[in-house]
Amino acid sequence: MEHLTKQTFLEKVFNYETKEKWDFQGELPAIIDFYADWCGPCKMVSPIFEELAEEYQGKVNIYKIDTEAEQELAAVFAIRSIPSVLFIPKEGQPQMAVGAMPKDEYIRAIEMVLGVPHPSSNN
Repeated sequence: MEHLTKQTFLEKVFNYETKEKWDFQGELPAIIDFYADWCGPCKMVSPIFEELAEEYQGKVNIYKIDTEAEQELAAVFAIRSIPSVLFIPKEGQPQMAVGAMPKDEYIRAIEMVLGVPHPSSNN
């Protein structure tokens, strides 16, 4: 799991400074967890994302953005409450989920939004 700064976000996800329309730069579908250190629900979902990063290694990139340190990125995505989780499919538009969810909800979103089956499923 990688923590993104504005610079690494522009390189790995989307360069909003040069492009007006969404143009995902990533090689793999991605999830971005917008969080803050003081946020209780963020601390609850953090271990879930660590597990998902291991389970989906090589299939989905999972990133974290500290909304306190990266206020511009939080503003670009109009983050009003955290945790906010951005699901980015390889093709198509990203989708935002707000609030902490149980692990199986994140897995369902990875399957539905990103089109990536869970490694333990026989799909």
